[in-house]
Amino acid sequence: MAADRSEAVVISGKKLAQQIKQEVRQEVEQWVASGNKRPHLSVVLVGENPASHSYVLNKARAAADVGISSETILKSASISEEELLDLINKLNGDDSVDGLLVQLPLPGDATVTICHRHTPKEQLKKHTILADIVVSAAGIPNLITADMIKEGAAVIDVGINRVQDPITAKPKLVGDVDFEGVRKKAGYITPVPGGVGPMTVAMLMKNTIIAAKKLLRPEESEVKSKERGVASN
Repeated sequence: MAADRSEAVVISGKKLAQQIKQEVRQEVEQWVASGNKRPHLSVVLVGENPASHSYVLNKARAAADVGISSETILKSASISEEELLDLINKLNGDDSVDGLLVQLPLPGDATVTICHRHTPKEQLKKHTILADIVVSAAGIPNLITADMIKEGAAVIDVGINRVQDPITAKPKLVGDVDFEGVRKKAGYITPVPGGVGPMTVAMLMKNTIIAAKKLLRPEESEVKSKERGVASN
């Protein structure tokens, strides 16, 4: 049958979206009818990007269509990162807020350029020399050299390569960055070993305990804490 097809099957996002919204509408109605609070969505919109305003308006209309209450919190493009993060944390901690969206792009949102190990070095340099932050994970020793880095840039070396030490003839680990050369030009740099690696392991442990705690509902967590307190007395 596949051989007889001359055209691809068109997947209708509009049709699927309508089906999903109908399902959500029914769930919301049942949820509220059971005596629960109507779900609430908060959208944070920063700046005056016309496309972003249009997208947010569409989301507000969709929320109203399925019975979800919503609010759009408008903030000036001059808002600082700290102020925006404070607002997000406040909304995250607000029990009346069920859904939270920060509309992208944000003013000054970073431009991310991705290259790979086969990108010609002269082309790679054109990007790295302009970058405020360079993250390398190509697995090529000395791929990033001082002449490729902007003065004061942050260089994060994720590469792990086993090479032979020219002095001791013993194997050693190095990253993708010419550490000794680049450290004289960069503002920040991570070593290999002892840079990104230990952080990834440490954060895995931290995220595991965070996830474990989230498995308990707040009231269950409180009960567990009281039980531990009684047991220790």
